[in-house]
Amino acid sequence: MMAISSYIVAIVTAWVVAQGLKYIVGSLKSHSFKKSFRQLYLSGNMPSAHSATVIALLVLIGWKQGVGSAIFGLALLFSAIVMYDAVMVRRSSGEQGKAITEMILATKSKVDLPRVAKGHTPIEVLAGALVGAIVGFIVILATS
Repeated sequence: MMAISSYIVAIVTAWVVAQGLKYIVGSLKSHSFKKSFRQLYLSGNMPSAHSATVIALLVLIGWKQGVGSAIFGLALLFSAIVMYDAVMVRRSSGEQGKAITEMILATKSKVDLPRVAKGHTPIEVLAGALVGAIVGFIVILATS
């Protein structure tokens, strides 16, 4: 029987934990557990599941392969790109999409409304990274 890779366990666990926390935070903000259910599959909000998954993987690689390894360097670069993209690119395009939607509605244009994907604030990315680091260390303890 083949064992599941601890790297995959870290990634999946970090995503599930971050998405679960996103649901809880959304529920507390909206005062409704029913309304915040959509947080489980939408982009954006607290914490960043993307950041959690890449940091959980980074922590595990650093522990198992060493911080001097080539794969750790690659994982570090990958993590930095994902988190930069969440804050700078996706957040910006989400704000632009929201502005375009408002203009279309204000002018009563017949243009179809765009799908607006929300990015992350720096604090949401930082919170996701913290979740990922914690999950990474828990996976290390559980699989060592």
